[in-house]
Amino acid sequence: MATLILIETSTALCSTAILQDGKIISHRENEERMHSSLTAPFIKEMLDEVNLTVDGCDGVCVSMGPGSYTGLRVGVSTAKGLCFGAGIPLYAVSSLDALAGEALSVPGLMDGINKIVPMIDARRMEVYCSVFDREGHPLSAIESKIVDENSFSDLLDEGGVLFIGDGALKCSEVIKHPNAKFHQCCPSAMGMAIPAMREFEKGNKRDVAYFEPFYLKEFVTTVSKKKLF
Repeated sequence: MATLILIETSTALCSTAILQDGKIISHRENEERMHSSLTAPFIKEMLDEVNLTVDGCDGVCVSMGPGSYTGLRVGVSTAKGLCFGAGIPLYAVSSLDALAGEALSVPGLMDGINKIVPMIDARRMEVYCSVFDREGHPLSAIESKIVDENSFSDLLDEGGVLFIGDGALKCSEVIKHPNAKFHQCCPSAMGMAIPAMREFEKGNKRDVAYFEPFYLKEFVTTVSKKKLF
């Protein structure tokens, strides 16, 4: 019976969960972008709630991105700290995997759907996205895409497509194909359950010392133009 700690902090939602024998037995969520102050306390609360310790778990699975630079750093740093301290394995899935997993977990959401397109909001009409089959398996690499009225037209002509994520709402303003379905949400730790178990069963352990988040784009610092003195 596998027990995994799940951490998802790639967007505005700070989300954690404990997965045991394929089922979520505890979870915590907050949408106030307080990842640095809430992630570790959430994990402790969950462990206490279900009478577990970190070293009593079989691993930690973290969402590796793409998404918010700061959020991803918090999630990955927390996951690595837990793994180092308890001597347990580190696993990782993308934030798009988590969204695809969430699509499969919502009753009725996949009705009439052939493909899933999870998307993370980037800026303006840009999203980070990938294409998944209706079982939640990735069919394409993660890419940065500028969305317009013709985006994903080939997939839409083939049948129902679910666009899911915090970038879905803005895409619904330009994609008007009758086969398009939109579900606005942030990736959550609960949505990680299916892909996390797949990684665990395959034995895809990550190097705790050298693992880094997947940002897709390089993080660029800028100098404020405001005069401080």
